[in-house]
Amino acid sequence: MKRSSLMFVVLMTLLTGLAAAQMSNTPLISAQVPFAFVAANHTVPAGQLVVRTATADGNILQIDSAAAKVGLFTPASATQNGKAAGDYALVFHKQGDQYFLRGIKIGGSKWGYQLPESKAEAEMRARNMPSEEIVLASNK
Repeated sequence: MKRSSLMFVVLMTLLTGLAAAQMSNTPLISAQVPFAFVAANHTVPAGQLVVRTATADGNILQIDSAAAKVGLFTPASATQNGKAAGDYALVFHKQGDQYFLRGIKIGGSKWGYQLPESKAEAEMRARNMPSEEIVLASNK
């Protein structure tokens, strides 16, 4: 009896780990970004971008730009909006002439992700630089 309980626990742990690994390999969103931007205090050049969850709880996102050979991790917090987003989209804040990745909208869902403000964006906001929100839609 003890042995079967132990086997059950080991099997469930293994299955949970496999599910988390599979989830982190599935792209959350893929988009062609026409401008360089800042995420996690790093500059990402313009080009094809893939964002996926890096942890099972979704609190860390992985951002990859294969052509530019850039990969980084950033904390994120799940957010819920009043109504479902129509499309998958990346949300940028433009401060002056720089772009900052600030969020991800999940198509057909009220849920999305919000990224923390970078140091450079906070400095530009403190200097009262003109700002606007840019939403870049994607198929997924």
